[in-house]
Amino acid sequence: MRVSLRACFGLLALAAIGLTLAGWWIGEWMKLQPCPLCIFQRLLYLLIAFLALAGMLMPAWSRLWALLLGLTAAGGLATAAYQSWLQYLPDASMECGLGDPTLIERIVDWFGLRWPALFMATGFCTSKDWLFLGLSMAVWSALCFLAFLVAAGVLLARRASASLRIAQPEH
Repeated sequence: MRVSLRACFGLLALAAIGLTLAGWWIGEWMKLQPCPLCIFQRLLYLLIAFLALAGMLMPAWSRLWALLLGLTAAGGLATAAYQSWLQYLPDASMECGLGDPTLIERIVDWFGLRWPALFMATGFCTSKDWLFLGLSMAVWSALCFLAFLVAAGVLLARRASASLRIAQPEH
């Protein structure tokens, strides 16, 4: 059984929105203070959801949406891996939020001023306040971004193989 391209993008959008809401809800429920890197990852999940919705609504451009989704997922993976490094080796790193704000911190601050309930960063990036199966939320986020990256690769490969079948004449 082959799942339609629209359905694949739709499932990716639902997963990204679900992860965004789950992270927000866990933070609210457990009174966690999200750091700038946490909020930036939340923004990247929302961007993935937007790109997946675009892929669902405009499947003719699915290669572009899958490529952009994959690049966003790679950026999220790098951000989550960096935050994991900050959490597991806090002495070997500088804490985020100290010194001049980085581009990520400026983006997060901009969103935080406009929608504080969802994007206000008040925590420290080295904090591991939430663990599940011994892994921090940053590690789980890295695994989720990796899954989105793999899904984008599958969508790109699927679309490329469909293009090859169309281009090759039948015998």
